[in-house]
Amino acid sequence: MPREPAPEVLLEISAEEFEARYRKLLGAFESNPDNDRCVQCTACRGCSQCTFCRHSQRLIRCHYCVECEGCTDCSHCQACRGLLSCQHCTDTVDSSSCSYLVRCANMTHCTYCLGCVGLSHKDFHILNQPYDRSTYFEICRRLSRALEP
Repeated sequence: MPREPAPEVLLEISAEEFEARYRKLLGAFESNPDNDRCVQCTACRGCSQCTFCRHSQRLIRCHYCVECEGCTDCSHCQACRGLLSCQHCTDTVDSSSCSYLVRCANMTHCTYCLGCVGLSHKDFHILNQPYDRSTYFEICRRLSRALEP
C-alpha cells in the first residue's frame, strides 16, 4: 500500500506567511458556492447536509430554513443568523438551543420570546420581561398585526 504524504512541517513558518495562508484558505472556503449532500435546497450556497432550505448560506444539517446564514442543526427558521440547534425562530441572531424566538439576539435555552436579548433558560418573555403564557400570546397577536409591513 502506498503511504500518504507526510503533512507539511510548519516549524519555521513566519507569522506573516501563516496569516497569508490562513486568509487564502478562508477566502477559498467563503467563495465556494457548492452545497454538499443537500436535498431539495433552492438557491442556497455553501450548505452541507441540509434538506428543503431556501435562499440560505453556510448552513449545516438544517432543515426547512429560509433566508438564514451560518446556522447549524436548525429547523424551520427564517431570516436568522448564527443559530445552533434552534427551531421555529424568526429574525434571530447568535442564539442556541432555542425555539419560537422572534427578533431576539444572544439567547440560550429559551422558548417563546419576542424582542429579547441575552436571556438564558427563559420562556414567555417580551423585551426581556416575563409574562404568563396566555398574556404572552395575546400581546404577540396584537403586536404582530401592528408590526406587519
